[in-house]
Amino acid sequence: MINIGSLLRVQSSPSVVRTYDIIGFGDEVPGVFAVVAAAREYRRRTNRYPRVLLLSKGNLQQGIGGHLIRGGLACLDRSQVEKSLRDSLGLDTFGDPPAIYKEFLQKTGVRAVSLDPAKGSAVLRQMLTEAKIDFISNVGIKFVDKQADRLVSITTFTGETFTAKQFIDATVNAELAQAAGVRKLKGFETFGLPESELAVTLVFETQGLTITELRNFELQLLKRFTNFADIEAQKWLWTAAGNNDLLVQQLRKDMVDAQGNLKTLWVGTDDIVVRSPALSVAYHSFRNLKFSLYESGRLFDKANIAILPGGRLSWNSLLFAVNASTAEALARGGAKPSLPMLSEMNYLEKWFKSIGASDLIPASELYIRHAGNVTGVVQPLDGADMLMSGVPSNEALGTFGYHFDVRGGIKGIADRAYANGFSQVSFPLPVYNVGFQHALIKSVRNLAVVSPGSGFTGMAPASGRIVEYNSGVGQALGIAAAIALLRNRNLADVTNREVRQVLGDTKRLPRIFGIPKIAEASRLGEFESALGNVFVA
Repeated sequence: MINIGSLLRVQSSPSVVRTYDIIGFGDEVPGVFAVVAAAREYRRRTNRYPRVLLLSKGNLQQGIGGHLIRGGLACLDRSQVEKSLRDSLGLDTFGDPPAIYKEFLQKTGVRAVSLDPAKGSAVLRQMLTEAKIDFISNVGIKFVDKQADRLVSITTFTGETFTAKQFIDATVNAELAQAAGVRKLKGFETFGLPESELAVTLVFETQGLTITELRNFELQLLKRFTNFADIEAQKWLWTAAGNNDLLVQQLRKDMVDAQGNLKTLWVGTDDIVVRSPALSVAYHSFRNLKFSLYESGRLFDKANIAILPGGRLSWNSLLFAVNASTAEALARGGAKPSLPMLSEMNYLEKWFKSIGASDLIPASELYIRHAGNVTGVVQPLDGADMLMSGVPSNEALGTFGYHFDVRGGIKGIADRAYANGFSQVSFPLPVYNVGFQHALIKSVRNLAVVSPGSGFTGMAPASGRIVEYNSGVGQALGIAAAIALLRNRNLADVTNREVRQVLGDTKRLPRIFGIPKIAEASRLGEFESALGNVFVA
């Protein structure tokens, strides 16, 4: 059903064909940036806006911006760059983000890492409106029309057909690309683990629980859990560990640092980082659930907490185990949480109210970290490429750094690693140059995918799934779409260098500083190959 209201500036009726120049499918933030950048670049060159449409499976009346907005992921994952490198190059804390992402952060008033979803939605709506972009809610793909190697149109379940010359897919599961016949690998299939998938999170906000109250509560827990004489607290710890002595020792050890000091939570400019599992242990004991994602199906993990206006705290902490098939089904279902997930929120609300919260409000959608990757892209990107600094500096569009973060783990990867002679599965932080060739589809040449579902292989999606990175890719795809439109070309034929030229000419090219870590890249390359990282063209 299509929403009619202030959010919707297109009114469609069944059997009507509407023609556009560019269509974006999915309103994840990088996708919004892509269509906005396309409209802006087209106007810069012609002094008029192109006809652009944004289609979303989500309810845009609940906010524009995918999992950052409706999923409530208020604590942003920012680019990570080693301090020594930042100091040597004179870089800010988060390096040098893409211009359109900087604009978004400035307009939403982000001080460091925390985004108020309501402000974020308002800014994205403003950006779309100013660029004369139409947008429609609750859209499902019934079928698409292709002619040779080009996508021609999308027909929705309500009967509307939308045509365009260029298409950008910003869904986590590459749903438009799949509809267009593009093959997508399940889960971590490039590691021979097609049903293994990253956990999903249902973010929630608490109200009424102050930072001081939270700090004091956690401190008391830490003191009690590390005090062997506190029999009651030790019982809680053993309950949370499922009476597993090794896990008890691991949890207790993780409550103190190398100097023996308690790992109390850290309060930043606009966020809180929970460094110890004390809160996690207390909740798992309350629930009588073992602190194990795959054994319990859920995990109240160490939280990243955004400090929001009005005394609200936004928690990225509650993980749910899913396999690849479930992740795909959740994505196709509009990222709506399942009944068991919502049921867990009832327990969580009771527990938080017992420690001082007046209310707990879950997000309307899940944060789905990953749901497989498309194949057949112009230039696939693996983890070894990232550790070798990404695309060459003379065609780079920016630089990004982020750990290979598989929060909750990849089920089965350790066993496969050990079976292939690798004693560990951790690799250093990659700081790599950004391009967009991994987002371009060879078999559908006017289609690109900008999301965790782009053409990543091996460990690459663990870093490439992050919004700030994909914002740079989305900005580039938007510029490329405008170039393709004006020159009667396909997206897949536009190069990194062409987009780099535009960024340079318009003074939006950020600093380029990708760092090759040759020995580590070689080790990761061997790891990816040994575990079955075979890219299917």
